Amino acid sequence: MSNHLEQALLDRHVARGLDDLRALVALPSVSAQGRMLPETAEAVSSLLREEGFAVRQFPGTVAPVLLAEAGDGPFTLLIYNHYDVQPEDPLELWDTPPFELTERDGRLYGRGASDDKGELASRLAAVRAVREQLGHLPVKVKWLIEGEEEVGSPTLERFVAEHAAELQADGCWWEFGGISPEGQPILSLGLKGVMCVELRCRVAESDLHSSLGAVIDNPLYRLARAVASLRDEQGNVTIPGFHDDVRGASEADREAIARIPGDGQAVRDTFGVRRPLATGPEYHRRTNLHPVVNVNGWGGGYQGEGSKTVLPGAGFVKLDFRLVPDQDPERVLTLLREHLAAQGLDDIEVVELEAHQKPARADAGHPFVQACIAAARAAHGKDPIVHPSSGASGPMFPFTGGAGGGGLGLPCVAVGIGNHAGRVHAPNENIVREHFARGVAFGAELLTRLGQWDGGLPNPGTPPDGGKTAPGESGKQGR
Repeated sequence: MSNHLEQALLDRHVARGLDDLRALVALPSVSAQGRMLPETAEAVSSLLREEGFAVRQFPGTVAPVLLAEAGDGPFTLLIYNHYDVQPEDPLELWDTPPFELTERDGRLYGRGASDDKGELASRLAAVRAVREQLGHLPVKVKWLIEGEEEVGSPTLERFVAEHAAELQADGCWWEFGGISPEGQPILSLGLKGVMCVELRCRVAESDLHSSLGAVIDNPLYRLARAVASLRDEQGNVTIPGFHDDVRGASEADREAIARIPGDGQAVRDTFGVRRPLATGPEYHRRTNLHPVVNVNGWGGGYQGEGSKTVLPGAGFVKLDFRLVPDQDPERVLTLLREHLAAQGLDDIEVVELEAHQKPARADAGHPFVQACIAAARAAHGKDPIVHPSSGASGPMFPFTGGAGGGGLGLPCVAVGIGNHAGRVHAPNENIVREHFARGVAFGAELLTRLGQWDGGLPNPGTPPDGGKTAPGESGKQGR
């Protein structure tokens, strides 16, 4: 979409897409608190129906699930997004109201501006642009949009299994993606799994005078022992058997990781990081392929100003485990309990906090993956950066799992509009206005290319460097 008329058309739909985003951000659809979820589901449904989608709503555990369909052509594209957002807390750290889209210095601020309402609005704008340009939508689009992603997608796996026939497609465009500070699109071919748990320890029915610490154990000390036993100083998990099922990196994985620029300095600068665990080439290897345990929070006893000489009666620690193929969360949970018991800490209760999510990863050589890479190159005018896996987690496995894995068996590619300073899940979440426009251009490019699908590589084009293989484009097995 390169001539003047087409660019003008694209610009018009970018502007309309930002109007959609402004309206969606104004809806505080916080799934963790059950706020405005049916209303937001209906608002999204209305936007889709205006563009010719047949939309059905299904009840979920927390929020409605939307399934929409439109278009026809040689390729069936499944798009996955979510309309729920994280809580806005702490409110005092926002520079502008979190549920009011506000522009400053080329950035658009608001909860959901990036995750995931900005992605949703940019994709809908691309659909509009292609329909106006061609007079029709040249691919069959199936769009699954849930409102429970930020609370672990408790309905999604069951929903996908029950509606597998209706969700059959040739490839899946995942709900997020990024653009580097240099303007290169960042594609992820997978997601880590996640398991969130709480360790709880109780030694008494109430807090006691700390003088009794000479004769009564301390729950926070026991929890400290437990946490210290889970990883070493380099961040490697030390639970016996934890790494036994980790899938080894393929040659394509290693090649793609070796070509990722930078060493995480942008992240360290943005957040003022003082103790990195990895820099240089190791930064990207660990982000893509390394499983990890994180301490998310710790509670118990007195936490106010000054001192209070108490022996806590109980305490807790919140953890998450980020897992890689082929680790199974249920097996990791069993290994964790066995490990604590072996440490003499079997009185510590392990409580599951959210639905587990299994890790997923696509084959880098799949034609759909290659089509996404080609479309990103064309839309951005730069070679994409390809990650075999995002370091983050999400409910991708029900879409990728196959051959007995309980899923659709689809290749999934995450391509989107996020940025390193986007502060997703934090105060002042934002997107770059120009990145939104690039996201619309990518969507239009991808839909147009898939409309000419012949089962091979649809219009792969020529890289700007004259044919040099882009990261992840070796055609070798990506698993």
